[in-house]
Amino acid sequence: MPSATDSSGPGGFLIFRAAEVMGGLFDGIALKSRRNITLTGADSILQTLSRLGGPPPCPANIQHFDTGQVLSNSPRKDFDSVESRRSTASRRTMGRARRLYYFLGLPLLRGLIRLLTATYRIERVIGAENIEQYIGGEAICAPCYWHQHHVVGSTLIRSWVRRGFKACFLVSGSVDGEVPERIARAWGAEVIRGSANQSGALALRDMQYMMKSGFSIVTTADGPRGPKYEFKLGAILMARIAGVPVIPIGCAADRAWYLNRWDDFMIPKPFARIVLAIGAPYPIPADAPLDGLEAHRIVVQEAVMSLMAESETALQSR
Repeated sequence: MPSATDSSGPGGFLIFRAAEVMGGLFDGIALKSRRNITLTGADSILQTLSRLGGPPPCPANIQHFDTGQVLSNSPRKDFDSVESRRSTASRRTMGRARRLYYFLGLPLLRGLIRLLTATYRIERVIGAENIEQYIGGEAICAPCYWHQHHVVGSTLIRSWVRRGFKACFLVSGSVDGEVPERIARAWGAEVIRGSANQSGALALRDMQYMMKSGFSIVTTADGPRGPKYEFKLGAILMARIAGVPVIPIGCAADRAWYLNRWDDFMIPKPFARIVLAIGAPYPIPADAPLDGLEAHRIVVQEAVMSLMAESETALQSR
C-alpha cells in the first residue's frame, strides 16, 4: 500500500555501501584502514586499497562521519508487507499446511456465514439516518463497535457497502487475520493489516492514506485484545488527525452463543432477533491537544455503551 507521506520510509537515513565508499562518492568521510591509516578523498583510498590487496570486508554498520549516527547496511525492510506486521507473541506462521487449510475452508466458512446471517431478523435500526450522508457520497467517517459484536457489526457494514459505502477494515496482522481479510475483500471492502500492539504507527499511516482516498475506516474499538468495552485511544487519534467524525454503533440479540474468550464474542443463533443502534457523528476537534483526547475517548465509549443498552431495551419491548 503506498505511503501517505514522503517520510513513511526511513527518511534522512543514508545507506553507505562499500562500493560507494571505495569509489569515493562520499568525500569527507574518514576511513581507517587495517594499518591504522586515516585517509580522505578518492585517490588516497584507491592507493591504500591497492597496497592492501583489495577492499576490506563491508561492515554491518557504518558510523556517519559528521553526525556520529550508526547507519545500518542491511537491506531495507518492506513495511508494506504483512509479514513485517506479524505479532512476535505468536509462533504461528503461514506455512503450506495453513495456506491449504484456508484455501479449502474459506469457501465453506463464507457459505456458513452467509447462511447464518440470512436467518437473522433485523427488527429495528435505531438512528439509521445518521449514516445516510456517508453512503454513496464523498463524506467519510469512522464507524466503531465492540469486538464482541463483530458478527453483527460487520453484517451491518456489508449492507452499507452494497449501497455504495466505501469501507476499509482494520484487521490484525497475525495469521488469524487472513480469513477476515479475505471475507472483507470478497464483500468489496478494503483492508489494512496491523494492530496497536505490533504495528500501530504503520497502521495509522495506512489509515490516513485510505481516508484521503475516500474510505471510511471501520474499527472494533476495544480490539484486538481488550480490555472488553474499553474504547482505545487510537481510534480517537485517527479521527482527530483525519478530521472525520466517529460513528458509534451498538447492538443486541435475543439469543446468541458467547465464546469463552476475553471479549465474550457473540454469535447470534439462527433466526435470532436483532436490534442495532447508530449514534450521531461525533467530531474530534482538530485543535484538541493530545492530552485532552482522553475526555473524547470517554464520551465515545459511553456512547457505544448507551447504544448497546438502548438496543437491549428496544429488543425486550417488542
